[in-house]
Amino acid sequence: MCNGCVHKEYPDRGNTCLENGSYLMNYLGCASCHQRDFVLISNKATEDEDGEELVTYDHVCKNCDHVIARHEYTFSVVDEYQEYTMLCMLCGKAEDSISVLPDDPRQSAPLF
Repeated sequence: MCNGCVHKEYPDRGNTCLENGSYLMNYLGCASCHQRDFVLISNKATEDEDGEELVTYDHVCKNCDHVIARHEYTFSVVDEYQEYTMLCMLCGKAEDSISVLPDDPRQSAPLF
């Protein structure tokens, strides 16, 4: 992974978790070939283990195959919530939790 290719390492993305794609706003350009071109995805792998899905892939330079960053995305269901996480030097770090119920109990107003 290369910190010379990004504006900021692991930027905080709040609850925006990307299962695929690239956060190009954080991409400076390739530190190896000094070009700012498309970022490709390679070595994509998906594992499903004990109800948790793990997606990993590399962001690579289109011109010289330099590895810019390693992307990790997880998805799982815990109790009544879908849990998402993302960790990537280019795309950032993020977490999200969404209720599987029609009305999220955390969002409802107290009755009394």
